[in-house]
Amino acid sequence: MFVDEHRARFGVEPICKTLGVSASAYYQRATGHRSRRAVEDERLLDLIRELHARNYYAYGSWRMWKALSRTGEQVGRARVERLMRKHGIQGAKRRGKPWRTTRPDANAYRPADLVERDFTAGRPDQLWFADFTYLRCWEGVVFFSFVIDAYSRQIVGWQFASHMRTDLVLDALRMALAVREPGADVQLVHHSDAGSQYTSFDYSQTLDDHGVLASIGSVGDAYDNAMAESFVDSFKTELIRDRVWRSRSQLELAIVEYVAWFNNERLHTALGDIPPAEYEQQHATR
Repeated sequence: MFVDEHRARFGVEPICKTLGVSASAYYQRATGHRSRRAVEDERLLDLIRELHARNYYAYGSWRMWKALSRTGEQVGRARVERLMRKHGIQGAKRRGKPWRTTRPDANAYRPADLVERDFTAGRPDQLWFADFTYLRCWEGVVFFSFVIDAYSRQIVGWQFASHMRTDLVLDALRMALAVREPGADVQLVHHSDAGSQYTSFDYSQTLDDHGVLASIGSVGDAYDNAMAESFVDSFKTELIRDRVWRSRSQLELAIVEYVAWFNNERLHTALGDIPPAEYEQQHATR
């Protein structure tokens, strides 16, 4: 090796500097001794890979850095970014076009839009938004309906079915109404698109029976229910895309696990990089 042949004359460091190589790497290779930084990088890399897999391979370097901090790891963001880039560890990438499920009923009464694209809320159970989307498995197309709290982004109700009749979205609403207790100081608003399921008599009656105000966006405008559209995008990117589901039951089990992760573990940038359940706990203790 060139360095070995000329080190006595010029010294290792000057030769390595001239050649543009690392002197520490040369010593490691020559002696078999690994630097403390190399050992620590390897430990951090193992932890990054573990967290990446545990979180549906969804986190990029920013949220990975936050996730490491929550485990007690005091590590610089640049170091996390360097290790992930060097070893090809990336966050989930969004791609593809949405498949529209909205089928409006031209003859149905449609409540006014009480939200007008303002999806902010000052407390839990002030504003819910709802939607549903299609999924594919080897047994065919299935549908996933959900209700999400605008304050914390927590999934408060959901349903999975092989059809997109009114029962699909009504069961998700009933779950949300059963597990949540809307406060009396501000009336709960439920916002959705103009799909016939949401303007049906049964759905409207259920909202009315529970004192919930219905709000409907305009027909065919994704921006009027942008929060729901954003969730669908994240859901399909993190759970569905690049995975093969053999059966409906296998997919349903995966959704149950995803909902639990989304509510209790997933770090949300809009919430200050904490999970929805933790965000609501903070509100409760104020």
